[in-house]
Amino acid sequence: MKKAVVLLSGGLDSATTLAVAKERGFQCHVLTVDYGQRHRAELSAAKRVAKALQAFEHRIFSLDLTLFGGSALTDKTIDVPLAPSTGIPPTYVPARNTIMLSLALAWAETLASNDIFIGANAVDYSGYPDCRPEYFAAYEKMANLATKAAVEGSKLSIHAPLIALSKAEIIRLGLRLGVDFAMTVSCYQANDDGLACGQCDSCHLRRAGFAAAGLSDPTRYRQAR
Repeated sequence: MKKAVVLLSGGLDSATTLAVAKERGFQCHVLTVDYGQRHRAELSAAKRVAKALQAFEHRIFSLDLTLFGGSALTDKTIDVPLAPSTGIPPTYVPARNTIMLSLALAWAETLASNDIFIGANAVDYSGYPDCRPEYFAAYEKMANLATKAAVEGSKLSIHAPLIALSKAEIIRLGLRLGVDFAMTVSCYQANDDGLACGQCDSCHLRRAGFAAAGLSDPTRYRQAR
């Protein structure tokens, strides 16, 4: 069985991505990054999802990006916007996907794995520059220049299977593959119990996705909606 490193945040998209990797026959080595994010309930969600989807192993890597701040997710003096914003929003974490992919790349090389999965999406997304197809193509090219494994002929592939799907399509795919979305946390300011605010951009996208899919939203909110 081929090995893959799967980045898992604990949210809807990454949970579906893990299910896709499993369906494609990979032995899934799951990596969650604790970077000091405001919505720490997603770390517990990641543990639940990895266990429920029977990941081969799950590791949590601690890396304190609050040392740099620069994002509403890593600096509590910056408010999480409660309405969609134009341009790149305050919830963008500088270089986050580059950092996470680099950690996944290092682990993949030690595992002799040629495959990394990430749940990025370029349709229903918040304007993040590191969620675009051209970014992943460029990162894959860099990885195949920079690693011992690739130089010796073992080429790496970055898989972003949700990149061109709408949120509704992601939800339908996840349900088909057995993902229990009630376990996931997408809210940028979920409380310690994982209850969503229902107001941030991520909550809006998630709720709209279930509505577009014609399905009941299993998200647990702080107040009934």
